[in-house]
Amino acid sequence: MTITPPTNVLTICNTLNNAGFEAWLVGGAVRDSILGRDAHDWDIATNAKPDIVVSLFPKVIETGIKHGTVTVLIDGVGYEVTTFRGDGEYSDGRHPDEVRFCNTIEEDLSRRDFTMNAIAYNPTTNVFCDPFNGREDIRYNIIRTVGDPDKRFREDGLRSLRAIRFSSVLNFAINNETFIAIKNNLYSFQQVSSERVRDELLKILSSKDPVFGFDLLYRSWLLEYIIPELIPMIGCSQNKYHSWDVWDHTFEVVDALPSDTILRMAGLLHDVGKPASKAPHPVTGDATFYDHENIGAEMAVTILNRLKFSAEDRDRIVHLVKHHFIRYEKNQAASAVRRWVRKVGSENVADLCTLARADIIGKGLDALVKLESDVIDHLENRIATMTINEVIPTSTKVLVIGGVEVMSHLGISPGPMVGKVLNGLLEAVTDNPENNNTDKLLELSTAIYKELNNG
Repeated sequence: MTITPPTNVLTICNTLNNAGFEAWLVGGAVRDSILGRDAHDWDIATNAKPDIVVSLFPKVIETGIKHGTVTVLIDGVGYEVTTFRGDGEYSDGRHPDEVRFCNTIEEDLSRRDFTMNAIAYNPTTNVFCDPFNGREDIRYNIIRTVGDPDKRFREDGLRSLRAIRFSSVLNFAINNETFIAIKNNLYSFQQVSSERVRDELLKILSSKDPVFGFDLLYRSWLLEYIIPELIPMIGCSQNKYHSWDVWDHTFEVVDALPSDTILRMAGLLHDVGKPASKAPHPVTGDATFYDHENIGAEMAVTILNRLKFSAEDRDRIVHLVKHHFIRYEKNQAASAVRRWVRKVGSENVADLCTLARADIIGKGLDALVKLESDVIDHLENRIATMTINEVIPTSTKVLVIGGVEVMSHLGISPGPMVGKVLNGLLEAVTDNPENNNTDKLLELSTAIYKELNNG
């Protein structure tokens, strides 16, 4: 087969060739091209030393020059060019203690993680260098380490998680010897930073079959070091409203969600509080999970902090977990709907409804799917209609008067009482949006102030 890289990549290869050096395409772009997938991150390996590479191109960033890597800039796009190299020992279980330059592409490929990533292609001669039969493993959908799997995983603990991520994303099987080596080298995995673990985890979640990836995480024992809080969900039976235990239900939910990784992370954690909250109903004896959403939200904070999620992403996920259990009936009062929107935030309504529909699908009961989904549709449509016809009061900012008017009308000074009166006015407008006019709010503020003082 022929791989056709972007024009700028060919320009870099030709420049190196014309200067008397080899230029090979390596890594994920070669693998993905063989698979017929869209290829990105075109990396080039060469026998030219970094200082020579720098001299051959007008714009170069010395991104990792001590490890032999520079980034060549063409038209504002960066392309990594790395000198053939071999790695020394990995005493920290993550990075090589030293890097030595070598003379051949075969030596360079021998340091890589998996055979499917240890294939090089020369676009000038249309020649593959595949010393570890990576193309054959790709043909048979197999993930196998280059050389001794124990050595590979001892060198870099992240490779264990990458193997599972590749398996989930590409739908490849992990070679048995390779999979056993993952379980034998958990110490190296524990040296990996939380940020790198988080990034790989999100890639598994965004794959077409995340349940496959998480099953591998569980069977490889890696899950105990990533999100051990998920393990009690396995075998945690539910009640008559569910066909599956909490674990299987959770991944039915994740599968039913769009590939928004933050939304899927919320789906992954939405029922994490169920095992801790499980109790028999006092009359029927069927399982109940009272307050599981609040318990789960507290657990989610711990999990997401451990994985170093940003504060913004953590808060969004925790909020979705806390409010995923929607209690709504079609005949519910409009004021109750407004209060719910105010509580969850209008910006979260669409995500919560999407999560609720996935939660319904995840119950595995066909008879309930349309019935319960219709209720969520009714709620979302009702909110949309209300939003067109009125401003749903989500904060005191929607009031037509503010603290200044309240203080002037009541003759009071700045302080907590002003906020309490404004919150009382917000409640009145939530009950009836027609109350949101100056005369009515000033009248109501007098009554609220008196009630607060009497209280």
